[in-house]
Amino acid sequence: MTRVGIAASRGEQALTENSQQTLWYRLAAAAIPRHLYLKSIGTTLFIGLFFGAYFYLLKVPAYPPTVMPITLLDRLIGFQPLALPLYLSLWGYVSLPPALLAKRRELYGYGMAMGGTCLAGLIVFYLWPTAVPAANIDWARYPGVELLKSMDASGNACPSLHVATAVFSGIWLHHLLRGFGAPPWILTFNWMWCTGIVYSALATRQRVTVDVLAGLVLGVLAAYLSLRHRVNTGISGA
Repeated sequence: MTRVGIAASRGEQALTENSQQTLWYRLAAAAIPRHLYLKSIGTTLFIGLFFGAYFYLLKVPAYPPTVMPITLLDRLIGFQPLALPLYLSLWGYVSLPPALLAKRRELYGYGMAMGGTCLAGLIVFYLWPTAVPAANIDWARYPGVELLKSMDASGNACPSLHVATAVFSGIWLHHLLRGFGAPPWILTFNWMWCTGIVYSALATRQRVTVDVLAGLVLGVLAAYLSLRHRVNTGISGA
């Protein structure tokens, strides 16, 4: 093959690779407007209902809460108030998977799976109330974290639904993004964000390691079962 032919071949290959890398976000952008009202209203309603049940159980536990134990990892991870934005970013993060679903049936299935995950945690909170041990920290020095503490007290600790929903969303996002053909850096960013949210639950002293591990198990199990059902029912197309 001549040099001109080799150069042309490499040019075509580069164009093909570039097209494959740009196609994923076009597919994602096309999915977002589908059933936009259903996504917006459904997500808002779901979060509202969840917080209503969560705060009710937080303020009126059926039994005296069990204080969760401190582990070595809790001592190694120091309090980091700068992790608060990561902690709060969960509410944007959990909105991403349903935003990328294009079919109404998929949205209903996803909502039921996420609802089942939260319901499982709420049932545990009711039958076995738990609390995070008090930290020797002057919260007045950290107004943002103090505000969070005043709204979300130390109860409803185990399993951490903050972690469970982050992991559930992270696994679903990975599945959907791979289906769109997203490049590795996007998949890596997704897991970095998810990991940051999990870390922030410990760094803000909202949860301890036992709570986080229980949340991880719940989130992984719920995501695995819901995605397997999605594939088995043949609605895995984006």
